[in-house]
Amino acid sequence: MTALRSVTPDADRDDIRIAGALFDEIAARTADVEGVSRPAFSDIETRTLALLVDFAREHGLETWYDAGGNANFCLPAHREAERFTVVGSHVDSVPFGGNYDGLAGVVAGLVCLVRASSHKASKIRPLHVLAMRGEESAWFGPCYIGSKALTGKLSASELAARHKGDGRSLAEHMADVGIAMDDVRAGKPLIDLSRIEAYIELHIEQGPLLIGKNIPAAIVSGIRGNIRHRAIRCLGEAGHSGAVPRAFRRDPVLAMADLLVRLDESWSTILQKGDDLVLTSGVVGTDPERHAMSRIPDEITFSLDMRSQSAATLEEMRTLLSEEMRQVERDRKVRFEVDEELYSQPALCDPALVAGLETAMERSGQAPFVMPSGGGHDAAVFGAAGIPAAMVFVRNQNGSHNPKEAMELPDFIAAVDILHEFLKVPA
Repeated sequence: MTALRSVTPDADRDDIRIAGALFDEIAARTADVEGVSRPAFSDIETRTLALLVDFAREHGLETWYDAGGNANFCLPAHREAERFTVVGSHVDSVPFGGNYDGLAGVVAGLVCLVRASSHKASKIRPLHVLAMRGEESAWFGPCYIGSKALTGKLSASELAARHKGDGRSLAEHMADVGIAMDDVRAGKPLIDLSRIEAYIELHIEQGPLLIGKNIPAAIVSGIRGNIRHRAIRCLGEAGHSGAVPRAFRRDPVLAMADLLVRLDESWSTILQKGDDLVLTSGVVGTDPERHAMSRIPDEITFSLDMRSQSAATLEEMRTLLSEEMRQVERDRKVRFEVDEELYSQPALCDPALVAGLETAMERSGQAPFVMPSGGGHDAAVFGAAGIPAAMVFVRNQNGSHNPKEAMELPDFIAAVDILHEFLKVPA
């Protein structure tokens, strides 16, 4: 990966030193067997927020926790601003994940505040930085939990979702970290949304486009929505692997494979029409305690994740999934049991914010580049709540949800420069 500049300015060196030390400390404090693990609504997530609060106080920033248990930061003069921009992201991670997914967006906002605090000539508009809990779906199934709670959109079924490890509900885990649940259950926003002028989220790119184009940062045009199922069951009939002829088999594994091939063929057709779609089955398994190499299994469970920038395409895939399941059931004499659907609608970034960030990118000495986001983000939740929302991506090697995430700090500072230019008050 090429360096951003042949000579790094002194200010950038300071930013790299400050950000690098903070990233390193949090990585060391939340390290797992591989990568980092910061479970949503856990003591580890709480300690991560505390580390960020300590950092902010050391640099003279105002800090507080909101009713959702999220940490907030600003310049002392901006604490009571009537209106403000929010720069934020999440601090939780997937199991054995990378250190930068989510955390980079929080640190970026803090760097902007430290810059403004240290360089009085570089004034910025009122800014609150938000470090959120609970964005990743890996722990409970629902995603964007922290931002949904803040905006009053966390549903009863999501609150009842069970933790993948201990089986306790999301509501119980939220209460454990000190969140008063009455307003959350009532669907009341936990903050005054009318005061937020815009929500901007910096995030590592989770795919290879910026790597391929050798561009350190980009502006995001929109965020894919998704239809997800945590555990679809396909039920068949057990039998001896050598004694049951094909015509008499009710094999759930082959039925699942048949279904996924059918969906894959439809995916190819949708792409050929010029529409947007990605499809993944990331968790697949039979029960190793009951099944064996010489036994036709009677059950298999699998996850399904369908994403698109088009709500119409997602609706088409929802219908297609149901139709193809019924056909496979008839052909292979099996039965599918579908769990509750998890749905997030697609979100376009605010056009005025996108244009403003493009201008800021040019002012920071970078050629403007705009791209869509394949992954989902809290920005979509704020956008759905009526708050203008936008995103900045940072080049990152090896993808995300990966202990080998490899964001380089000069690229991170290039993205921070875009944010800072956007936030600067004209002289």
